Amino acid sequence: MPEEEPIERAREDERQGLSPSTQAGEFVREEMEHIREGEHGARSPEQAIAIGLSKARRAGVKLPPPKRGKARTKRQAKRDLAKGHRPKKPSRRRSRAVRGALKRESRRSASRRALSQHAKSAARSRSAASRSASAKKAARTRKRRRR
Repeated sequence: MPEEEPIERAREDERQGLSPSTQAGEFVREEMEHIREGEHGARSPEQAIAIGLSKARRAGVKLPPPKRGKARTKRQAKRDLAKGHRPKKPSRRRSRAVRGALKRESRRSASRRALSQHAKSAARSRSAASRSASAKKAARTRKRRRR
């Protein structure tokens, strides 16, 4: 279960009218911190991000399942989203099993280098127009926040 701090930051983002993906970013950031602290590991930056997004959905962030991707991923995202609407105590055995598996994974997946490589490869898969549009949107958001 995520700590109170990212939940509160996500709620603050929601009150400010920021997008669900921005709210979910708080949980992804928390997950990266957990890995860096050595609480557990992940096989890749993608897995660490996926864990953060899952926690966000389970905490009630209205983040829709991905449009593209594997059917299993979409199914799990739907399940996490549904769990966010009805809070339920997580299974103790399953939580311990997952934590144990993650503890055996590498801590490198949350390093600056790994995240930088992931960001670059993710950007390469997008079109120039898409990258440009998101950069313009970021500039508009920054301008709005400074006022």
